[in-house]
Amino acid sequence: MRKGFTLVEIMIVVAIIGILIAIAVPGFIQARERSRANACSENLTKIDGAKEQWALETKAGAGDPSPDLPVFVSGGYLKRLPQCPASGVYTMNPIGSDPLCDATTTGKATLPHALP
Repeated sequence: MRKGFTLVEIMIVVAIIGILIAIAVPGFIQARERSRANACSENLTKIDGAKEQWALETKAGAGDPSPDLPVFVSGGYLKRLPQCPASGVYTMNPIGSDPLCDATTTGKATLPHALP
């Protein structure tokens, strides 16, 4: 007598594996996007803190232009230049307004106050 699996048994196992993958993959994708959004949010918070500290030390008022990110790194306000995990570009905006990430307009990341 020959031992082994029948074609029907193999097809059932493959179908079960396919169903499990179909359930798991969207969760992994959503978790990755949430992780990117959280990292972007943290970067924006750090940039905002550095910008406010710079404004206090230079006596810059609300509405004054903010320097670019390399100034904050060279001035010691940030340890290193933050990189957007969604490949976006950070916009500093004037003093008193929040920095933004252009990846937020494409749905790749969200702003800190918009996180769930």
